[in-house]
Amino acid sequence: MSSVLDQRPAAAATEPRPPVPKRRTRVLALPEARWALAALILFVLALPVYLLGGPAWLWGALFAATYVTGGWEPGWEGCKALKGRTLDVDLLMVVAALGAAAIGQVFDGALLIVIFATSGALEAVATARTADSVRGLLNLAPATATRLLPGGTEETVGAATLAVGDTILVRPGERVGADGKVVDGASDVDQATITGEPLPVAKQAGDEVFAGTVNGTGALRVRVERDPSDSVIARIVRMVEEASETKAPTQLFIEKVEQRYSLGMVIATLAVFAVPLAFGDTLSAALLRAMTFMIVASPCAVVLSTMPPLLSAIANAGRHGVLAKSAVVMERLGQIDTVALDKTGTLTEGTPYVTDLRPLPGSDLNEAGLLALAASAEHPSEHPLARALVAAARERNLRLSEAVDFASVPGQGVTATVEGHTVQVGSPSRLLNGAAHPPQRTVVAELENVGRTAVAVLRDGVPVGVLGIADRLRPDAAATVAALAALAGRTPVLLTGDNERAAKHLADQVGITEVRAALLPQDKVRAVREWEGEGKRVLVVGDGVNDAPALAAAHTGIAMGKAGSDLALETADAVVVRDELAAIPAVVQLSRAARRLVIQNLSIAALFITALVIWDLAATLPLPLGVAGHEGSTVIVGLNGLRLLREAAWPRLAKDTTV
Repeated sequence: MSSVLDQRPAAAATEPRPPVPKRRTRVLALPEARWALAALILFVLALPVYLLGGPAWLWGALFAATYVTGGWEPGWEGCKALKGRTLDVDLLMVVAALGAAAIGQVFDGALLIVIFATSGALEAVATARTADSVRGLLNLAPATATRLLPGGTEETVGAATLAVGDTILVRPGERVGADGKVVDGASDVDQATITGEPLPVAKQAGDEVFAGTVNGTGALRVRVERDPSDSVIARIVRMVEEASETKAPTQLFIEKVEQRYSLGMVIATLAVFAVPLAFGDTLSAALLRAMTFMIVASPCAVVLSTMPPLLSAIANAGRHGVLAKSAVVMERLGQIDTVALDKTGTLTEGTPYVTDLRPLPGSDLNEAGLLALAASAEHPSEHPLARALVAAARERNLRLSEAVDFASVPGQGVTATVEGHTVQVGSPSRLLNGAAHPPQRTVVAELENVGRTAVAVLRDGVPVGVLGIADRLRPDAAATVAALAALAGRTPVLLTGDNERAAKHLADQVGITEVRAALLPQDKVRAVREWEGEGKRVLVVGDGVNDAPALAAAHTGIAMGKAGSDLALETADAVVVRDELAAIPAVVQLSRAARRLVIQNLSIAALFITALVIWDLAATLPLPLGVAGHEGSTVIVGLNGLRLLREAAWPRLAKDTTV
């Protein structure tokens, strides 16, 4: 008789993944953030004085200070770019703001300055936080290690000084100091930071271990086989840094034409001033016409064509548990055409739980009795499988008996005396050795063939049952895969460090046809680079340190927020805060809706700019009318962009996953 437990455990306890130590740069330690904050404060102080008709000297001074604090840095960068014979939009914005002030539109110019200063500060903060997490990752590898000397003595040395061929001792609970092979001992090693596997892996002589992984209850002697500077964890750091540096420049849609637009506007403004002056116009009239031209042709409406839809989409996504880190990210999300998903912690919850109870014939145990017996024996253990058994027993309100003479053998299991019986719980390959128990081996094979981790239970040396344990699939995984397939035009690919059999079983459950299993972090990056070499725009979804390089290398990366490592959260472009997979296709669709609004707004802005420019050149456009037309177009595109703030936008987008 068998049972499948589908209920969610009340309190699923798992071995905590090692955190990345936090050494965050303070926001106000960044000069961009300090200048932007100063500009914002000055603008907020000036606004009520200006709107309520206060003294001009007061609001004028405050607005002037806003211009200086928020505009000097982008202006300086723009001048340096100009020295290199390029004209960027930052300098154009500063010039437009100064031009607006020159003809009395001080408020408009100050608002433009604040927007650009804030945008620059946010970008600086994001860059600094990523750098913090990359540096913190180095702390996963221990600072010291215990090196064994030829005479059998020990010495504590810096892990960075270890050389290939050294032998180190890794005691229970310690982190492995270097990549190498086990030469003696046995233990269970938690290597989730490297491979993403949800459960510790049994290690014995001849097996490979990685720096930064956490040793279990056994002692290991490890021969160092890689220089610490070339360990897997060090290579992850380098891959994240290199991917961040070489990633294609992120630009908003309008920034792709900034050079031509900026240069054209400057040349046209000079021409509008110089040509009438050359033909006998007065200086004041020529200057007024040129200033009017600069106002009506300035990119304020164009800039607002882009930002409100994207910022509205960011706000709407944030209300539904998705944090997009910038407007650029929100725009890029809608461009993806290939999706790669991690397994553990992404499609699954990363929490082992009991799925199957298989009492064996002649054991005189039912499902509850088998679970209570195994959980009683495992209760003193700290192993994740033991915690899963105890959690399942408590969920069923089973009484657990006291276990005495408890002993744990790494890689094999536990032994304890429960109600006078010797109970063994552990690996079937170790406890059911030989051909003495073919029926039990059949049950084990059935469970392993469907992706379960099989656990044998023996009482007084006689097999009495087999338990199946698995990582829980997220309830919305299959629907999310189908939605992403519709959006991208192809089925997502599974990229995982877990074994191929477990990966393929999960892929079959959620409808994924392409599986790449047993991957190290560099293998995931290689896959992403391969797709991008084919012209694909790849979305990678993951949660662990091992996913961070791929998240950085991808066109867009999304991290799962609850169990995500610090490095993954900082490296990713967006974070699913509540771990709701269904939010991923919804935010992609939201991004595409925002992009459509951007195009609509650009069309509206272009129509207004064209009409006003023609009027100014062909006739005489009164300055107040030019300002009204300019401001009117700005208001229209701004309000149009705010449509995505509506609550109704998200449910509609979540349901509609067609391209």
